[in-house]
Amino acid sequence: MAFAKHSGNDITRQEKQQAAAAALRWVRSGMQLGLGTGSTAAEFITLLGQAVRNGELQVEAVATSLASEKLARAVGIPLLPPRRGLRLDLTIDGADELDNQLQLIKGGGGALLREKVVATASDYLLIIADASKHVAQLGRFPLPLEVVPFALPWVLDAVADLGGAPKLRLDKTNPAEPARSDQGNLLVDCYFGALLNPPELAQQLQQIPGIVEHGLFLGLARAAVVAQADTTLVLQPGMAPASAADFTDLP
Repeated sequence: MAFAKHSGNDITRQEKQQAAAAALRWVRSGMQLGLGTGSTAAEFITLLGQAVRNGELQVEAVATSLASEKLARAVGIPLLPPRRGLRLDLTIDGADELDNQLQLIKGGGGALLREKVVATASDYLLIIADASKHVAQLGRFPLPLEVVPFALPWVLDAVADLGGAPKLRLDKTNPAEPARSDQGNLLVDCYFGALLNPPELAQQLQQIPGIVEHGLFLGLARAAVVAQADTTLVLQPGMAPASAADFTDLP
């Protein structure tokens, strides 16, 4: 008998769907949500849209990118514009890397500025991820920066002095042109290697004029749902991992 073969991509996609489905259980009608960017966040937006269309949930949301906004509209999620006084109940977003303290690297999709704005405007940031994103130490994934075009040469010099080996990100569809964020800024990927002291690096990057935002998200995530094979775990800083099945509300 021949058995079906499952590629690593199939397993990763399944884990993304598992994490998204687990996070959906903590959404309540009446919530104002932040919708993240990336492949795992897209799985969540798709599931949330299905629940909205079926009448199971009534929510409003702010999207962290034009791509997520487009998907949210397509699946029927009502969207909110940013406004003064708006506090979001819950933001669900992915990560390029996360460690046991829920320190994150984000921005592989180029939405780091809007992602950090929305995360900061939220009462609760919940990260959803497949097992490959959970690491013992940040730094395998390059650290993204959003940079004002005028300042690019000096930013590259300053980051190189910090040991970051910066590289201007190129547009995927037109490699002759630089990639740009939804705000029209440039994206730079920095190869620091293992990040031994993320808070110190974040402070150093914040002092470089021309860097609009960096991809270190520190002290923002309250919990993470990480799926690995048939297991879905909830991670919280300073606590042992717990089964997502043990939670009926936000951890």
